[in-house]
Amino acid sequence: MSQHTLPDLPYAYDALEPYISRQIMELHHKKHHQTYVTALNAAEANYAKASSPKERIALQAALRFNGGGHINHSLFWKNLAGSAAEGKGNGGQLKPGPLKDAIDEAFGSLDNLKKGFNASTAAIQGSGWGWLGLNPQTKRLEITTTANQDPLLTHAPIIGVDIWEHAFYLQYLNVKVDYLNAIWNVINFDEAETRYKEAISGSKL
Repeated sequence: MSQHTLPDLPYAYDALEPYISRQIMELHHKKHHQTYVTALNAAEANYAKASSPKERIALQAALRFNGGGHINHSLFWKNLAGSAAEGKGNGGQLKPGPLKDAIDEAFGSLDNLKKGFNASTAAIQGSGWGWLGLNPQTKRLEITTTANQDPLLTHAPIIGVDIWEHAFYLQYLNVKVDYLNAIWNVINFDEAETRYKEAISGSKL
């Protein structure tokens, strides 16, 4: 059975500054994500050795939590890019194209999406994730949330934002809204558009 590994970041640890600090990125990637990968590998190895349904059922929570943590964070890193406003990359820039058209159709404007997304995500009790997802039935973009490290299964994930305290506390303390406002400056809309096109065409995510 192949082992899961921690993916490399597609940019330097300080590339998202000033919006997300190097300290947060190093801790988040090297420590938190690595912990999910290590625990997922351990849970899968135990599952493979489990000899009874009871043992396998007992491992479901660990598989879901650590597997979700690995899936969500692998998506999250690609979801971010150095800020265009800071001259560091393409972060925060939504260019004309299919994703912009879909956002305008579903929300009226990018600003409306940001407001709705931030309100829904800030309202999460405890830890979780905010998502912009494509509803596979209606083919429309929708805002949704998941608790803890649950991956998004009801929609195709287009943009995901980590609202666990480890994602922002060192920089924004307990003010989730400041973090949510700031992160739009480093959202990689090019990556989101690639995901959107794949989801619309029905290719496997």
